[in-house]
Amino acid sequence: MLEGIIRESIDKQATKVLRKDGFLIANIYGKGVENINAAFKSNEFIRAVKNKTSLTFPVTVAGTEYKVVIQDYQKHPVTSDLLHVDLRVVLDGVVSKYLIPVKTEGIPIGVKNKGILINSKKRLLVKCSGENLPNSFTLDVSNLDVGNSILIRDIDVPANVTIMEEDRVAVAGVIKAK
Repeated sequence: MLEGIIRESIDKQATKVLRKDGFLIANIYGKGVENINAAFKSNEFIRAVKNKTSLTFPVTVAGTEYKVVIQDYQKHPVTSDLLHVDLRVVLDGVVSKYLIPVKTEGIPIGVKNKGILINSKKRLLVKCSGENLPNSFTLDVSNLDVGNSILIRDIDVPANVTIMEEDRVAVAGVIKAK
C-alpha cells in the first residue's frame, strides 16, 4: 500500500523542501471528493506504479484509502525526474472521464514493406463508471499494410464505456518511409 502525507503549505518554498527530501508532489481529486494536496516518497511511488497489475491502484493519505488512476504527470526537462502527478479518484457508480492507454501487438505487414508504424493516440478519453473502467485498449496491428490505419470506430469497446473522441480519428497506422 502506497502511503502519502498531506501538504500543509502549497507555496513554492515548501514544495522545494519536500522535493529536496525525496518527495513527489501530488494532487488527488475526483467527482464528489474534496481536492487533496499530498506528497509521496518518489521511489516508493515509482515502485508502486511499476508493480501495479491494473489501471487503478490504492493509495492512503492521512488514514483514508483512495482507489486512483494517474491522470497526468510532469517530468523535469533535463533530468527526466518525476516532479508532479495528478491522481483521479475512481468511484464505483459515478460516471467520469478517464484516459485509457492504447497498446499495440503484432508486427504490421507494412513494416516489412518499408513502412513505419505510427501510434497517433497513446491514450483515449473515455466516459464510464469506476467498476467498468478498462485497463487498456489492445490493438492487433499485424494486418496493417502501408497506408492502412485503425480508427476509433474499429476498436472493440466494452459495455457501459463510451469513447469521447470522434469515430473517424486514427489511433494507429502504417505510413510509407521516406
